[in-house]
Formats: sequence, structure tokens, C-alpha cells
Amino acid sequence: MPETIRVAIGSDHVTALAYPPPTASEPAVTLILAHGAGAPQTSDFMVDFAEALARRGSHTVTFNFLYTEKGRRLPDRTETLEAAFREVIATVRARAPLARGRLVIGGKSMGGRIASQIAAQGVTDLAGLVFLGYPLHPPGKPAMLRAAHLARIRATMLFVQGSRDAFGTPGELAPVVEPLGPRARIHVVEGGDHSFAVPKRGPVPQEEVYTRVQDEIARWLLTLPGPHGQRRSISTPPTS
Repeated sequence: MPETIRVAIGSDHVTALAYPPPTASEPAVTLILAHGAGAPQTSDFMVDFAEALARRGSHTVTFNFLYTEKGRRLPDRTETLEAAFREVIATVRARAPLARGRLVIGGKSMGGRIASQIAAQGVTDLAGLVFLGYPLHPPGKPAMLRAAHLARIRATMLFVQGSRDAFGTPGELAPVVEPLGPRARIHVVEGGDHSFAVPKRGPVPQEEVYTRVQDEIARWLLTLPGPHGQRRSISTPPTS
């Protein structure tokens, strides 16, 4: 069961959930994932990914943004979303053993975008970012790109993108990522939509699609350098 953590946001607070890895060894990575605009951290998608990545060796933390915590449907203003993410980072860094792992942030859709924005503004000692369906543009509005700030991020980035993503296909994302060089790469979920859902009659069952994505993220986390440039090891137990 995850540990519940209260995070103060000014005079308010949000709830974070910390999913520990199966062993009590020194953590290699602490991964903070934010939810998307339309579902909280307790959605099936967020819980599945948090639990799966914890099983693969990362201390994984999710949290609610303030509007979600209060039961509202409309997301907060950008600065409020960013402030909440920063407070979660500060709280995580103040707690053992979470503070001892290399920090990676990201999230589902909007949550990943907010992570990218605060990373572009500056997050100390950030090892990497994971984007679970990066919202490159609003559906049907490909000219409204949300990408100019990505060039200011110095940490390594992994974009997991469905080939049918209405918020930006891998083909649309590629010209944005290519100039970033080795700092960023795209993992394509063939047949996947914005939440990596594939057609029911497709060649790969949905559960296996998620498993493959989670395995890929775990492998990518293994490539992140430690504090002095060395690679850190993460135990990756069998997923079958």
C-alpha cells in the first residue's frame, strides 16, 4: 500500500501517494508523476503505472493538483499548477528515503507538461523527465504548439507517445525532439491513443501494451547517471 503524504500548498494542501519498491535497498530513482487534466492520481491509469514502476525498482510518487484535491473539474491556473508541483518536489526531497534517489519528474498529459515547464524554469539536480502522452497541441489545433520551452530543459527526457495521439503524434513530435539531440527520445506506442489505449482487435492485448511501456521506462531509468556520472542500477523483477 502506498504511503500518504500531506503536502502544504500555501494555506491549502494536496495529497501525495508514495509507492515503495519491493526491496528496502538504497533507492536509485525517485520518480514523481502528476496526473492529467481529467483524472486524479487514483485513476486506474495512474495507479497502474505507479505500482508497476515501483515494482521495477523506483520509489514512485503521485499527487493531486489543488483543483483535483478540492473536487473541481476545471484545472487551476498554470502558476498554481506549477507551484503545487514544486511543493511536492520540496516535500519529497525532505523525506528519507525518497530524498536519496535521483530525481525524475513527469506525468500524464497535462501533468507532464507542467513538469516540463518547471524543469525549463529550473529544478536543481533533476536527472530526467518522463512524459506519458505529451500534449504537444490541443486536438485539432496542430499550430498551437506547447514546445518552445523544451529546448531550455537540460535534463534527459523520454516521450512515450501513442501513434494515434490526438494531442500530437510521434511524427508531429519528432521535429520538436530532434534538435534536442541525445537529451530526448521518443518511444512510440503503436496503435495507442493519448492514454496508450489500442484497438481491442489489435495484435497486442492492452495489458501487454502497458507492460511494454513500463518496461521501457524502467530500462530508460537505468541509463540515468548518478551524482558523479556513474550509472545507477535498478532491480527489475520479472513482470509476467
